[in-house]
Amino acid sequence: MKTKKQILREYLEAIITALLIALVIRAYVVQAFKIPSGSMIPTLLVGDHLLVNKFIYGIKLPFTDKRILVIRKPQRGDIIVFKYPEDPSRDFIKRVIAVEGDVVEEKNKVVYVNGQPLSEPYIQHTDRNRNPFEPRDNFGPYIVPKNKLFVMGDNRDQSYDSRYWGYVDLKDVKGKALIIYWSWDSEKNMVRFKRIGRLIK
Repeated sequence: MKTKKQILREYLEAIITALLIALVIRAYVVQAFKIPSGSMIPTLLVGDHLLVNKFIYGIKLPFTDKRILVIRKPQRGDIIVFKYPEDPSRDFIKRVIAVEGDVVEEKNKVVYVNGQPLSEPYIQHTDRNRNPFEPRDNFGPYIVPKNKLFVMGDNRDQSYDSRYWGYVDLKDVKGKALIIYWSWDSEKNMVRFKRIGRLIK
């Protein structure tokens, strides 16, 4: 017959073990992320809650910039969560448009990588006006430096991204957006059930 002290100890051990597992999962496997702005509309909406795959780009060793067990590096088209270069305490989410060595430019709202126009069925434009002097509509050509990424929002006319503040460092990438596990429309005060379980592409 177990004493109350033994039972209490078993409960405490189970709780501590569960907390440690949860911390390891959050640090190295998946992390929750909430969409705070409309820069990725129509792909991601304000109020979408995501799970971010943290291990696909490798496990980051504590207190270093080194990664181990790297499955692959970020690729063009990946939607990534990263530390915002101008304020590393904040996380941003954008789509990778160009990787190291790529030549990227935009002409009248059309993005070109290595001289070829990108096929981007996922983007939207909310402003038909084209400003030849505005990086929103025209920039480059730029050569993406080593270990850097050029990222943009899918809501092209309403996104603050690499066109304005430059490149994302590979070491600041937290993971790849994986799936929407919850979505709340704050304007209508209702759950977007059709978005729950949707894979992010």
